[in-house]
Amino acid sequence: MESSAVLGGLQLNYLICPSRKPSSSLPIRPFSFTSHSCPLSLKLQKQLPLTSHGASAASSPIRPYATLSDTFVSETSELAGIEWDNLGFAFLSTDYMYVMKCAQGGSFSKGELQRFGNIELSPSAGVLNYGQGLFEGLKAYRKEDGTILLFRPEENALRMRLGAERMCMPSPTVEQFVEAVKATVLANKRWVPPPGKGSLYIRPLLMGSGAVLGLAPAPEYTFLIYVSPVGNYFKEGVAPINLIVEHELHRATPGGTGGVKTIGNYAAVLKAQSAAKAKGYSDVLYLDCVHKRYLEEVSSCNIFVVKDNVISTPAIKGTILPGITRKSIIDVARSEGLQVEERQVAVEDLLDADEVFCTGTAVVVSPVGSITYLGKRVCYGDGFGAVSEKLYSVLTRLQMGLSEDKMDWTVELR
Repeated sequence: MESSAVLGGLQLNYLICPSRKPSSSLPIRPFSFTSHSCPLSLKLQKQLPLTSHGASAASSPIRPYATLSDTFVSETSELAGIEWDNLGFAFLSTDYMYVMKCAQGGSFSKGELQRFGNIELSPSAGVLNYGQGLFEGLKAYRKEDGTILLFRPEENALRMRLGAERMCMPSPTVEQFVEAVKATVLANKRWVPPPGKGSLYIRPLLMGSGAVLGLAPAPEYTFLIYVSPVGNYFKEGVAPINLIVEHELHRATPGGTGGVKTIGNYAAVLKAQSAAKAKGYSDVLYLDCVHKRYLEEVSSCNIFVVKDNVISTPAIKGTILPGITRKSIIDVARSEGLQVEERQVAVEDLLDADEVFCTGTAVVVSPVGSITYLGKRVCYGDGFGAVSEKLYSVLTRLQMGLSEDKMDWTVELR
């Protein structure tokens, strides 16, 4: 069966509707676009696994996989016309987003790729009124041969499912999540930066999109993925960042939601972060709210300290996000024969460290050049330390496909 879509001033005759199980009700929607839309074409011809479970088992002429044609692949392999050398960490609109919905108590099904654009929400949506929402972040990298690599997407899927349980939301299965990510990246393939120029940042969202007035879980949920090409997160690039320790405002509390990637966690750090940046600091490092002595995390990344070649990082105990880059760095360090301790790390340990670095999807590994605490500034050098540089090199080479993936962490897309 062939159905085609032609974009770029023409029209989209068929909206790709990924479903591994056949359905008799997959939507076919006509769309029109203005001439500034990018030229590319779609055909349901060449198999591309875009999984979405829960669809009806009724017979359908549509195959269990949505597929992309050679025409789509060749045209989208041409890079978008932007200045790749000047990428920062800022949003750039791309071609497609992925959308899947489900009712409270139900299961996600019938996901679809749509042209990227604004979404419609009721003013009474649960996410707008009560903050019932989660997000994830992961990246895709382009290799020299044109192959695209994802890094541990199943870990993001698992973390979203844990967060959804805490926030009383249904969540896509791990397989649905991963296949939706694959579909979105391939549909936006021309936005994946050239090798060494950056990455395609992938932002999955899960939100209570249904209208609710009283405090309660929303009646409907939307899973959405959009993407944007990005460069370095901090303006310093891989140069050392300068942090200030916040001792009055706190990011999370025991028993709260600090250990899941809910949207409210990030709004809560904006006040301290804005004040810190106004004073010239790169970001804020938070302490625990009970003793006001033990390290937790930076606004959007985990923290590591190195002393006498021993790496220490705060243990995951409900107030710290279980970062996937954090987990990967720990595994890489141990595979390289380094000792890693997950424990309570006192601010005194930080000030006495040989090296300090941060990890996260956006920053990957970022060296810390200085820490300021109660007016005292401690400096650690003007670049990577020996340990952090080794870990950065091993991890980034693996993510970019420059070394053998002995960890089996990368997922290859063509």
